[in-house]
Amino acid sequence: MIKAPINKIIPFSSVDGPGNRTSIFLQECNINCKYCHNPETRNLCVNCMACVEKCPTGALLNVDGKVTFDYNKCVLCDTCIKTCKNGASPRIRYMTAEDVMVEVRKQYPFIRGITTSGGECTLNHEFLKELFSIAKKENLGTLIDSNGTYDFEMDKELLEVTDGVMLDVKAYEEADHRRVTDASNEMILKNLEYLASVGKLYEVRTVVVPELFDVKETVEKVSQVIVKYLAVSDIRYKIITYRPMGVREEFQNLTPPSQELMKELEGIAKSVGVKTVVIV
Repeated sequence: MIKAPINKIIPFSSVDGPGNRTSIFLQECNINCKYCHNPETRNLCVNCMACVEKCPTGALLNVDGKVTFDYNKCVLCDTCIKTCKNGASPRIRYMTAEDVMVEVRKQYPFIRGITTSGGECTLNHEFLKELFSIAKKENLGTLIDSNGTYDFEMDKELLEVTDGVMLDVKAYEEADHRRVTDASNEMILKNLEYLASVGKLYEVRTVVVPELFDVKETVEKVSQVIVKYLAVSDIRYKIITYRPMGVREEFQNLTPPSQELMKELEGIAKSVGVKTVVIV
């Protein structure tokens, strides 16, 4: 079976899809969001060893020039995360789909499904297919939280075992999106239309950072796409307040939106015709 780098597994989550779910976070991402709230999940460890000597419990070791993580010794103090200068975490486990399911089964019968996130979990799409195939056989729901850079239309096999995608649309206009992420949004907007058209778009997510992009335009244009496909399924639009907690120090001076602006954005989405708008 394929092994994937697992950053963490949250046993119970009520914000990553319908019902109570187990959320699986994979390591590594392919874009660079300025406001990333999990910046330690962006890159794979480069084995610089800076974290090894700082670990207070000896959970990190230098084994043949590679950082080795002892999960059982870790107390989640985050010393390694604060030490790392590479946007990575040494605190990962390379796990097979069955390894992950062993952890997931500990929550039976108190969960409705699983959600994979990151980082960007679709970088390990073959692993997702194995994991979701097992989950489906055990009557669990399956959701993907994605930045939308993977071409879902080309992977029907993955969509067959996926109930839906929670798709991040960081900004609608290309220039705005590059300002936020250093990357194009061409594939993301393609996925927005495609996933909605085939009933696989569970939720769209936009983090509101007024200084970085035209938030009103993004909410209005995303809403216009959503309403085209409401006859296929009721797509949620989650509009998220930027908060500086966990963000890299150099971007913590970004200004969170006001409650008044968030209510205005909710009104824009609803006026376009979106039925389910969630403001958090």
